Amino acid sequence: MRFVGTCYRAHDPRWAFKPTSGEGAAIRGARFNPKGVPALYLGLSIMTAIKEISQGFPHRLDPTVLCSYDVDCDDVIDLTTEQGRGAAAVADEDMRCAWATALANGDRPASWSIYDQLIRRGVAGIVVPSYAPGADADDRNLVLWDWGPVLPHKVEVFDPSGRLPRDQLSWT
Repeated sequence: MRFVGTCYRAHDPRWAFKPTSGEGAAIRGARFNPKGVPALYLGLSIMTAIKEISQGFPHRLDPTVLCSYDVDCDDVIDLTTEQGRGAAAVADEDMRCAWATALANGDRPASWSIYDQLIRRGVAGIVVPSYAPGADADDRNLVLWDWGPVLPHKVEVFDPSGRLPRDQLSWT
């Protein structure tokens, strides 16, 4: 499917100079990307982005930079429905696995197999439920493995006034 819309992400201010890099997710890996694979995790709503960064501590939010993104991306699969997961041959239990625990135990998370399978098919990203503590059925994320400034996988941070820093030295 083609995903066209506005998405959101709450960043650690130290990394706000690279809002479309996906490098942070590559450092350790995350739910849907193995270590070493950049991925861009975007909330489909502002509140989903806040839930993702706060991880269940809504009244204890570290300082963040909240950005919106204009997305026009082909080759996206919606895994939020049983029908979508069935068509993609993705198991719900793999999606919701305890990926951080698996990593802590030195194991490969089952959710990484989703990336392995779909990237070989040319899939650029997936729409998935949010698994952040406090998330409800309406909280969804777009996870991208293939994106850039041009079509067919276009993602641009909305910064018309140029307020985002240009490098990390802007914060010192």
